[in-house]
Amino acid sequence: MKQLPNKTLALGLTAAALVLAAGLLTGRTSAADAVKPDAAAQKPALTVTLTQARAGSLPIKLAANGNITAWQEASVGAEASGLRVQELRASVGDTVQRGQVLATFAPETVQADVALARAALAETHANALEATANADRARAVAGSGALSAQQVSQYLTQELTAKARMESAKAQLDSQLLRLKHTQVLAPDAGMVSMRTATVGAVVGAGTEMFRLIRQGRLEWRAEVTSHELGRVTPGTAVLVTAPGGAQIKGRVRVVSPTVDTQTRSGLVYVDLPMGGQFSAGPPQRKLAPSGGSAARVATSVGASFKPGMFARGEFELGSSKALTVLQSAVLVRDGFSYVMRVGGDNKVSQLKVQTGRTQGDQVEILSGLKPEDRLVASGASFLSEGDVVRVVEPASKAPEASK
Repeated sequence: MKQLPNKTLALGLTAAALVLAAGLLTGRTSAADAVKPDAAAQKPALTVTLTQARAGSLPIKLAANGNITAWQEASVGAEASGLRVQELRASVGDTVQRGQVLATFAPETVQADVALARAALAETHANALEATANADRARAVAGSGALSAQQVSQYLTQELTAKARMESAKAQLDSQLLRLKHTQVLAPDAGMVSMRTATVGAVVGAGTEMFRLIRQGRLEWRAEVTSHELGRVTPGTAVLVTAPGGAQIKGRVRVVSPTVDTQTRSGLVYVDLPMGGQFSAGPPQRKLAPSGGSAARVATSVGASFKPGMFARGEFELGSSKALTVLQSAVLVRDGFSYVMRVGGDNKVSQLKVQTGRTQGDQVEILSGLKPEDRLVASGASFLSEGDVVRVVEPASKAPEASK
């Protein structure tokens, strides 16, 4: 009975030893687990190449929108009244030269009027010759008493009347010949037919529009520029105009509007687009091949990508200014803000918030938030976070030099 407490004490000591050993084992395991993240944090998260900001110059551009229109339009109408359209020799899209025949009217009615006017002139001419002969005889015997003064005066008056009627008949003939000339509708200038309203067989009145031409095939871009930017644009400024399809062409500012719209507070800038030189300054051609024949179909002066009525955008080239730029691949956008990843001396990255500006090619202007000496991750910055460690390698283009 006295040995029972000793056995109990021995069992208690054994249990305490086991608990202590278990605690020590658990502590070692926890310590090992705590060391693992630190070890993992030292492993490079990404292999990168470095870049730095560089000072240079970037062009200053002013963006604007506007419509493409014809430089000038010519309305071609009928000058003779009551004539029937006999033939149409031009269609929409055809190029024409100054003086070419666009349409003809049936000339039979006018030809008959011309013949009638010629006959009337011949009659008045004969009457004028007779009246002149009588007047000459009256003048020869005037004062001899063979004819009274009243008779002499009548012969002289008849001569003047006959000559006046002959002049009137000449004017009538000229008028009918002009009508005969107007049976051919001629192009008033070189250009491209943009609209045709005439139809064969229609009887049109004087002044009725039959065709509309884009004079000399010239187009212009009418850009809308705000009032506070209008003063930066001057005649002769180069402009890069972009069509809705993506085609681009260089133009020049011809004139800046002297007024500003009171509603939109913007003014128009008229930009000449190049012609391409398809309109020659040679002698006028009187014949035009029918539509679809040898006369070539053309688009506008700058090709099929630019047509009157299009809405286009453009950029005015206003010179250049100094700028600090980095590679576009080094800039990442998160939550609507721009950032770069700077690499420190221990190869740890830190995220810098920057303000970007103009872009040219693969370069982006940095307005603030960056120093020229900062080392930046050239690409792959989106895969990195604040505090990550990276492994830095030289760019592939510099690898051969390093091997030498």
